[in-house]
Amino acid sequence: MRRLALVAGAALLGAALWWRKNPSACPYSQRFWVEAPHPFITRARLREILDPQPGERLLEIGPGTGYYTLPVSGWLSPGGTLDVLDVQQEMLDHTLRRAREEGIDNITATLADARELPFPDDSFDGAYLVTVLGEVPDQDAALRELRRVVRPGGRVVVGELFGDPHMVTHAALARRAEAARLSVERKLGGAVWHFTRLQA
Repeated sequence: MRRLALVAGAALLGAALWWRKNPSACPYSQRFWVEAPHPFITRARLREILDPQPGERLLEIGPGTGYYTLPVSGWLSPGGTLDVLDVQQEMLDHTLRRAREEGIDNITATLADARELPFPDDSFDGAYLVTVLGEVPDQDAALRELRRVVRPGGRVVVGELFGDPHMVTHAALARRAEAARLSVERKLGGAVWHFTRLQA
């Protein structure tokens, strides 16, 4: 039994290391990971650091099945809109279905890659992505694109949680952000989790 546990542990560690070196989005078939409660990186903490205002236009990269999407869309009312972008149509469909069921109509979905955002310059007041940046094969390109589509003075919030094989540490994010001409404005959390607000 002990040997079986060791083999299983080694296999799990090997899979995590492989996944970290070969980033990819969480498959729709494994959406239970994104639907589970998010310890530390809570909706309330996202609201605190993102500071969404009624009437704004925000962008969410990698909404999953809408864990943050649905409350954020409400915080933008009246008059605000939320664009959600994902590389998986199934995730977008799931999120939009949940929004319709709750009577939410200010969400627009786009199937695209974060490395090539299909939006004009300065389209958004802000953007956010939670446990998503590490899944993007070229994080630098994604941050450059976010800098491009968020208006000058706008904000980009990145949320990360320890245990995610793709976690981007605050230090690594700060280095990448600087290269993308985004400045660190504020941080919530520590080594186990963080929400970091970058300014465009």
